[in-house]
Amino acid sequence: MEELEIDLSELIDETAIDLKMDVQSKSEAIEKLTDLLVSNGAIESKETFLEDVFEREEQGLTGIGNGIAIPHGKSTGVQKTSIAIGRSKNGLEWETLDEEPVQTIILFAVTENDKNNFHLKLLAKIAGALADENVCYQVKNADNANEIIRALQKEN
Repeated sequence: MEELEIDLSELIDETAIDLKMDVQSKSEAIEKLTDLLVSNGAIESKETFLEDVFEREEQGLTGIGNGIAIPHGKSTGVQKTSIAIGRSKNGLEWETLDEEPVQTIILFAVTENDKNNFHLKLLAKIAGALADENVCYQVKNADNANEIIRALQKEN
């Protein structure tokens, strides 16, 4: 398989990471992370993006297990392909592979231009990183944005 040349630090802005989210539901978590991406200019139309994310949620599981979910939306509302990361104090009900609650959410916002090849490479990179239990542990327990970015960026 070809090497995935994706620099996550270009896609994850510290302003789009909230490690102390006070949310009660999956939709609240997705909306809060979307707000962070709207604030930093990655998303132009919150409504369009949320519509696309929730439509994608209906198509299948985005909870990958181990307390982590990777919801994503390919949308005309996205200005710049970006990732927002949130951690909830509460375990959130989410459709997951292991049927456990989710605390860590990694939200992908993908532009129309990036929706095919790049989007799949990005998902593969993150899912590949999260297949490593050490990476999962680091992402779930990191104290700051840089620690999360470093953990996910490690070459598997």
